[in-house]
Amino acid sequence: MAIKLNLNSVSDYCIITDLDGTFLPHSKIPLEQDLLAVQEFEKAGGMFTIATGRTVQACQQYLDILKMRHPVIVFNGAMIYDPTSEEMPLLKILPEQAKQMTETVLREMPHVGIEVLCEHQTWVIHNTQIEQEHVKVCGIVPEYGSIRDVAGKWLKVLFSMSPEDMPEFVAYIAGKNYQNQVDFVGSDKKFYEMLPTGVSKGSALMAYRELFPDKKLIAVGDYDNDIAMLKAADFAVCPANAVDSVKEISDLVLTKTCQDGAMGELISGILSGKIII
Repeated sequence: MAIKLNLNSVSDYCIITDLDGTFLPHSKIPLEQDLLAVQEFEKAGGMFTIATGRTVQACQQYLDILKMRHPVIVFNGAMIYDPTSEEMPLLKILPEQAKQMTETVLREMPHVGIEVLCEHQTWVIHNTQIEQEHVKVCGIVPEYGSIRDVAGKWLKVLFSMSPEDMPEFVAYIAGKNYQNQVDFVGSDKKFYEMLPTGVSKGSALMAYRELFPDKKLIAVGDYDNDIAMLKAADFAVCPANAVDSVKEISDLVLTKTCQDGAMGELISGILSGKIII
C-alpha cells in the first residue's frame, strides 16, 4: 500500500523495526548515524519503536539507548510491552502441550540447544556451544535447569543449532504435526522458534494498531519471522542484507545493509523527500 508522506504529516507515522540484522549490525552496537537519524525522525514528530524476537531483558539496553517511550513488540509477537508503565497490553502463552513437545525434542534431537522464554526470565534447558554464544550475544543472565524447573508462563521456545542442521530439524518438526497446536518460525539461520498458535510479529502489529489507531505503520525487517509484520504494515521496508523471501514482499529494498546504516538511509530519505512512501 503506497502512502505519500510529507514533512507536515511525519507525526502520523510510526516506524517499527526489527533489531538483529535490521537495526543492529553484527556488533550489536547501534550505529551512530542510525541513532542520530532516529532522533531527527522523532524531533520531526515521528514515532519510532521496535519489534523483536528478543525478550524484554535481552532488548533492555536498546530501550535505554533509544530512550524508548512507546510500547514495543517482543518475543516475536507473544508480548507487547510498555517500557514506561511496565504493563503488557498483549500477552500470549504457549499451551501446556508445549512442555511435552519440548521434552520430545530434547530426547530425540540431543544436539539442539533449547531455551524456554518466560515473561521475566530465560531458561536454558539444553546448553550447547551455539546456545552459549546466543546467550552471550543477547547479554542476558539466564537460569539453567530442566523443563520441570521452569518457573513462569511459557511465551516461546527457541531451538538453536548449526545452520547445516537446520533443514533436518525443520523436516523433523514438520513430521511431528505439532503445527495444529503451536506455530513455528525461523528467526535466523541458527534459530527455529515455537510460538503460540496464530502469534507472530504480524499478529502483534495488528494489536498495535488498536493501541495507536491513527498511526500509519512503516515496518522494517530482514528475516522470515518479519514477513507477517511486513505484510500487515502500511508500508514494508527491508535492508539490503534481507533474505530473498523478505525482499520479495517489501515495498522498498534499501541500498544499505544493517552494517552500514540502513535505518539512517530510510529516515534521511523520508525527511528529505527522496523516499516517498
